[in-house]
Amino acid sequence: MSDELWDRLEPLLPQRERRSRYPGRKPLPDRQVLCGILCVLHTGIQWEDLPKELGFGSGMTCWRRLRDWNEAGVWQQLHGVFLAELNAALRLDWSRCVVDSSHVRALKGGATRARRRSIGAGPAQSTT
Repeated sequence: MSDELWDRLEPLLPQRERRSRYPGRKPLPDRQVLCGILCVLHTGIQWEDLPKELGFGSGMTCWRRLRDWNEAGVWQQLHGVFLAELNAALRLDWSRCVVDSSHVRALKGGATRARRRSIGAGPAQSTT
């Protein structure tokens, strides 16, 4: 991962507080874990098959950190940062923009569906 990309992403990551009493094991640095996440996503291997020899920690550590970052909205914020930078550099062509209806809430709601009517004559007869 390049330093430039890391400098953009690091401020968006949530800060974890260590307990003062019984702090447990010191967590791996976020950059190493992110490299492990990218390795798994790039290669398509399963999380538990991530080799610890690469220095990214265990696959479960990477998976948990990805889950936590996803719940914190890190990826949506990063997407917004990139869109703002591209828009400021006039690198976006908004005339080619498409709004995906699966992500846009219908304010008035849609028409309610009518109940489906059966096209059969009636229930099937028992064969026993």
